[in-house]
Amino acid sequence: MDRLTTRIDRGSEDFESRTDTNLALVEALRAKLDAAKDGGGRKYTDRHRERGKSLPRERISEICDAATPFLEFSTLAANGLYDGKAHSAGIITGIGVVHGKECMFVANDATVKGGSYYPMTVKKHVRAQEIAEENNLPCI
Repeated sequence: MDRLTTRIDRGSEDFESRTDTNLALVEALRAKLDAAKDGGGRKYTDRHRERGKSLPRERISEICDAATPFLEFSTLAANGLYDGKAHSAGIITGIGVVHGKECMFVANDATVKGGSYYPMTVKKHVRAQEIAEENNLPCI
């Protein structure tokens, strides 16, 4: 296949500057996503595991069919709210495949304030249910 022609000068100073800026933004986004996926933090994650419990993303992974994707919704919900302690609004939502059927998952994260609901948690939960209803997805 032929490449599309472009007038962009990939060697220009402007291009390199914009590339550096965008790469820094991507790195900052990845850092925020990693922090959000850490739930309530290392202390609470370790405590949860010491009690023999799985984390919500692990539980979802165990239920979903092998080698199928899980599309997580609103990982950065409540980012910067509630003193920065309600990562992902304390709830994991998304679509996964179980026995070949797409399903909506809603899983509370007990490492975030013991699984307490914040106003953003409710909003995220309700939105997941709306998406499930609109797309005829069973909820787990």
